[in-house]
Amino acid sequence: MKYSKVYLTLFSILFAVFAIVFSTFPRSTFSELEKRELATFPKFTVEKLFDGTFTSEVSSWFSDSEPFRDQLMALSMTVKDWIRLDTGQESITFHAAGLEQETDSTLTADAAAIDADIRNPLADENAKIANAGIIIVGSGDNVRALMAYGGSAKGCTGYALAANKYKETFPGVNVYCMVIPTAVEYYCPEKMKRRTKPQRPTIDNVISHLAPDVKAVDIYDALGKHIDEDIFLRTDHHWAPLGAFYAAQEFARVAGVPFRPLTDYDRRVVHGYVGSMYGYSQDIAVKNAPEDFVYYVPKGVEYTTTYTDYTIDENYHVIGMGRPYKSAFFFRFKDGSGGAYCTFMGGDTKITRVRTSTHNGRRLIILKDSFGNALPGYLFYSFEEVHVIDSRYFTRNMVEYVEENGITDILFANNIFKAYSSHTYGGYLRFLTQSGTIEKPKPKERVDSLPANKEEQPQAIQQDTIVTKTTTDDEEMESNSL
Repeated sequence: MKYSKVYLTLFSILFAVFAIVFSTFPRSTFSELEKRELATFPKFTVEKLFDGTFTSEVSSWFSDSEPFRDQLMALSMTVKDWIRLDTGQESITFHAAGLEQETDSTLTADAAAIDADIRNPLADENAKIANAGIIIVGSGDNVRALMAYGGSAKGCTGYALAANKYKETFPGVNVYCMVIPTAVEYYCPEKMKRRTKPQRPTIDNVISHLAPDVKAVDIYDALGKHIDEDIFLRTDHHWAPLGAFYAAQEFARVAGVPFRPLTDYDRRVVHGYVGSMYGYSQDIAVKNAPEDFVYYVPKGVEYTTTYTDYTIDENYHVIGMGRPYKSAFFFRFKDGSGGAYCTFMGGDTKITRVRTSTHNGRRLIILKDSFGNALPGYLFYSFEEVHVIDSRYFTRNMVEYVEENGITDILFANNIFKAYSSHTYGGYLRFLTQSGTIEKPKPKERVDSLPANKEEQPQAIQQDTIVTKTTTDDEEMESNSL
């Protein structure tokens, strides 16, 4: 009885503390861990009150913006890491989508359900990051987080057909198609390969569907020759800038343009980098294994970068477009910044045009997701102009844009998850016919809760950081992660 009173008293105190904290302390507005803005208090209307929308949105806001959200989540991860069973074998953890995580001691548990989870996500050709789970391998400073892939050997055909359509629309323009494999293809342990699908068959399917006059840029083997180098980031879903270098080298070979070795670049480093996979996996081991983010700035070539920014709303719809302005191509981030991948152009929500001192009459458009951001900086020796257009944020008419800018080459460069997605290649096809005006987005449909995996919010997936300040190459800056 005595101990019961003690436990009851302690529980009551703990409950009171949490009640005070959650009711009176400032709400969280941004999650560095999840790389996103948190829910805001909804706007009140009588209609929303009577149809139940308002109370539902308040509930979502209350649970999503809890005080000290990141700190509490990090504490939870730390506790799970402490109690995780150590088998003394190779350290592997599998975080399955919608399932409890498995460690290497329980890999045989519920295998059928997990295999079904891997097959299902890409049935509608709408690939979401980590839909097939996240594999954490290694220990200590060598931890690596890998996104399992769920794609089919017969999938991604639409991406090839989009490239074919561009060649049909622009017969005098060189069109290239690149599918960027991800780290799991090269670093997945043998015992975990049943948790992910091979990417080579999907890439082969894309190449087999390309029209004869569309040039395939097959970088699979070009990357595979360098797997002992840091070609992929350990703590981020992106490749490393070094991987992009080898991909750009292969593209330059196919395109028949000059290309310079790494000795013609300045090597720069952001120390203590922890990327997006910490938030996606919610595994403290990733946070505890920071890495160097190494990138390369070209020497001996002059270039001027012009941006046209898009304004986007809370649902990531384009609602405005700014005037062109000049700024740096490479942005410098302080050590420890989680936004270092936005070194290139500062983010995605813009059109970028780089004019170089390479006067050879070749003008390139790169149609890309954020993997493609690391490519242009290696092509300033190769093209007179490099235009960079994101698959999610382009409102102009592509036919007019190509003609106005005298484009001679178009490169599709997307990671395999985004290349597989109908949203990506559907967007590229829409670029060809859209009016070039910014349309008001349709009213948002009612949702009862926030999505757990924000594929509906592209920046939370492929663009992890938006830089809100322009700067010169020599300035340092902090980032606002998203």
